[in-house]
This record gives sequence, C-alpha cells and structure tokens, in this order.
Amino acid sequence: MTAVPPALDPGFGLLLVAAFALLFGEAGWAKARARAEFAAVLANYRLLPRLLVPPLSFAVPALELGVAIALWFPATRPRAALAGAALLLVYAAAILVNLARGRRDLDCGCAGPAERRPIASWMVVRNLLLATLLAVAALPWGARPLEAVDALTAVAGLAVAVCLYLALDRLLGVIAPRAAALRGAR
Repeated sequence: MTAVPPALDPGFGLLLVAAFALLFGEAGWAKARARAEFAAVLANYRLLPRLLVPPLSFAVPALELGVAIALWFPATRPRAALAGAALLLVYAAAILVNLARGRRDLDCGCAGPAERRPIASWMVVRNLLLATLLAVAALPWGARPLEAVDALTAVAGLAVAVCLYLALDRLLGVIAPRAAALRGAR
C-alpha cells in the first residue's frame, strides 16, 4: 500500500498565500523605496564582503517582491514558498550570528527606515515559525474547488493574522524593551 502525501486544504492555502504575499510584498517594497538605508543595514550586519552589499541591496527586495507575486500562481507557488522560507531562515541566522557576537544594538531592518529596531532573540524564533508556516504552502494543495466561503475565510483570517502579527511585533519589539528599561531604571 502506498502512502498518500498530505494535501493542504485550498482555503488554508489561500490564507497562507495572502498573508505571506502581503508580508513579503510590504517588506520588499519598503526596502526598494529606501535602498540606501537598506544597504546600510545590510552592511552593518557585517556578514558579507562590502563588494556584495550594493548588488544584494537590489537583489533582496527584488527577491522578496518576486516571492510575493509568485506565491499567487500554482505553477510557481512551491518554489516561491521555499525561497521565502529560505530567506526567513537566512534572516534568522544573520540575527542569531550577531546576537552571538553581542551586537544587540544592531538595527534588524524589519520595520524599514522609519523605525529602528534592535535585534532580539524573539526575532529568530519569529522567523523560524514564519519559515515553517510558509514551507507548508509548498505542499500540494487538495483538489476541492475554492468557494465563496473560502474567500471570506481567507479575508477574515488575513485580518486576524495581520492584527496578531502587528500586536506581537509591537509588544515584543517596542513595549517589552521599554518596560524592561523602566524596571532597570528603578
């Protein structure tokens, strides 16, 4: 008897695609709009030879935008999901290496040039979880047709996912560090 590979429910797949297309689209667009600032963040990680920083400051936003677009098409979705997951793992590794170096004041580059955020271990965990979730989108999707209720579920699920992501990002990236600083100031 042959094992049947797991198939992803297309409604859940649609939610994953929408969420990660939004995440990578916004991230890629923010980096592309502020390429000089992104190049400075990339150089500050001190993981690349200086010669590679300028071309990668173009390539990374282009790759993120490419992932955002390619996730929507069934033919390119598995590769896009795996490429996006690989990018998230690279980001996690870059943060982890710099945390191990003791460079906790380094700007993660996550929030774009408008808001400087120092790297933290929770960002590594976040990126590992996001990479795992995105890799799920590379699985084959079930054959059932999408219905109107699937679109409604995906839109509502996307709204919840965005609110949860933004709330956790604010809590862990802004509020918790300020609270810790206040406790230390007493």
